[in-house]
Amino acid sequence: MSGRTIRALVRSWETVRFELLKTPISSLHLAVEGSPVERYVRRLRREMEAKRFRFKPEIYLTDEWGCPDRTPVIGIPFYLADARLVRLEEEQTGEVEDGRKIMMLLRHEAGHAVNYAYRLWRRPSWTELFGPFTKPYRDSFRPDRASRHYVRHITATPYGRTYAQKHPDEDFAETFAVWLTPRSGWRRRYRGWPVLRKLLYVDRLMKDVRREAPMSRRSRHLAPAERMTWTLAEHYGKKAERFRRDARGYVDDSLQDAFPPSRGKVLRPASALFRRYRDRLVERVTHWSVLTPAEAEALIRKLEARAAALRLDYRPGAEGERLMDVVSLVIALALDYAYTGRLTG
Repeated sequence: MSGRTIRALVRSWETVRFELLKTPISSLHLAVEGSPVERYVRRLRREMEAKRFRFKPEIYLTDEWGCPDRTPVIGIPFYLADARLVRLEEEQTGEVEDGRKIMMLLRHEAGHAVNYAYRLWRRPSWTELFGPFTKPYRDSFRPDRASRHYVRHITATPYGRTYAQKHPDEDFAETFAVWLTPRSGWRRRYRGWPVLRKLLYVDRLMKDVRREAPMSRRSRHLAPAERMTWTLAEHYGKKAERFRRDARGYVDDSLQDAFPPSRGKVLRPASALFRRYRDRLVERVTHWSVLTPAEAEALIRKLEARAAALRLDYRPGAEGERLMDVVSLVIALALDYAYTGRLTG
């Protein structure tokens, strides 16, 4: 390919990119049908049909992966419906899902949808194995990477494959995803692990409910693509501001866990630690999460401000330990943002 051709292609993409960025998302007329992501949706449908499910979760385009609370529908990011938007997303965020990751997330979200469609979380047997569905989401969690009480499914997160440990609802969704995955060999792979009990339970439970009509047919869509009237430039430009807004008011508990009450004649303010190591924290967080540097800095400044307002402090000799806790906390918050588009707690 000649240099002239390469330059022409670059100019062509720059033109396309400019036109896309000034276009309202709703005006792109995106749909799953006929899009690059349709083949993965069809694959999920085939996998559920192979398990003889009567239930077929509705799938729509939105701004993030997820199921609205207790609603049996699956939202997938709108940019996966257009190859140009996939390229733009990768440029803007530095990361985009490949086919393997898309299927992992679709199976995971299908687990949530099945749970909500059949209201499985209300069953005492479900609660006995996975825990109370109403358990609050924590801003951060410290997984036991060696635990054999949970499946290991979703990859490419700072926690490795330990996302099932975050909450009982996530535990069920991850277990369902492993059970649903063709040729996963879960009986052999998890033989001798305590988590095999959960997989066998899901296997029995699905055989009981798969032929039944769903108990819930709610169809609530959060931020559907056809109603996203802001432009792509605004979508990407507002991410840092949205992160600041969504981060308000819910981080105090986690900060107090990271900076427990200290005793001593000489204590240092926790806010000074954030300020002193801000650049290093931004670097580590962006390396281990999907956040942009602007988003990471916005969150770290928020934590710094809250630490000052709460008058948190630490002993000088505990600085290294406190830094590790802070990095774990911010990465956990980044995971919440990546999966839900909001920060819960």
